[in-house]
Amino acid sequence: MKYEWLDSYCLEKKGVEKDYKEEWQATRYMIRGKMFAMQGGDKYGKPIITVKLEPMFGNLLRQQYQDIVPGYYMNKEHWNSMYLEGDVPDEVLRDMLDKSYQILLQSFSKKAQKEILE
Repeated sequence: MKYEWLDSYCLEKKGVEKDYKEEWQATRYMIRGKMFAMQGGDKYGKPIITVKLEPMFGNLLRQQYQDIVPGYYMNKEHWNSMYLEGDVPDEVLRDMLDKSYQILLQSFSKKAQKEILE
């Protein structure tokens, strides 16, 4: 896999848990049971990662990179999938993961955010 660092990068974020959803054949990265990233495959088995992004930022990335597409099996406005065999630079994927994590983290109450970040 091109992005060998992906798993450890997600897991080093505060409060992140990982599981494998058998029926989806996908690894999920979550905070308190809510997902911010999912790594699996498309209907052809091509490896992808799906993350939640602000719609305008997601659209911008889709226009810049052919390997970033509307979220596979997800809400197409808020979720974006990236083909892991494509040519998206590492720093772009890191930024996507960071933003997705922050969106999810900010959905929690201030009290819960503090607990997660401790």
